[in-house]
Amino acid sequence: MKERVTLRVNGDDYELLIEPKKTLLEVLRGDLGLTGTKEVCGLGACGACTVLIEDKPILSCLTLAAACQSKKITTIEGLKQGETLHPLQEAFIQKGAIQCGMCTPGMILSGKALLDENPHPTEIEVRQAIAGNLCRCTGYVKIVDAILSASRPGDSKRE
Repeated sequence: MKERVTLRVNGDDYELLIEPKKTLLEVLRGDLGLTGTKEVCGLGACGACTVLIEDKPILSCLTLAAACQSKKITTIEGLKQGETLHPLQEAFIQKGAIQCGMCTPGMILSGKALLDENPHPTEIEVRQAIAGNLCRCTGYVKIVDAILSASRPGDSKRE
């Protein structure tokens, strides 16, 4: 039996009829067409499905959509303002931190949560913040550089 839920995604409210066992990842991708949130492992091991709920990074593949009723959900699509990318998205492009793109949305959202809480993190703090996100392409150096550079606009040096 389906239940009616209201999800607040990227500032918009969506009233949906969903099955209680449906994950947030399934609803975002399948019902709302927000395919920026990636499905990779489906086990909560890779972090590719990371979104922000109430500004905290969570794994959408392990989160029931119904549990997110009336909570603020932010996906990668919700970061840009109009045609203007978020500074962290720009930093990922400028630093070459994007390879295949599967981990990128989760990495950016984990980085955003860190920078919102700690605008000037150390390299160690950045590495801890993205520890739940796996990347098979970049070796993490460029990802860490991108997050650090977004914390210090105009400064491309690593700590």
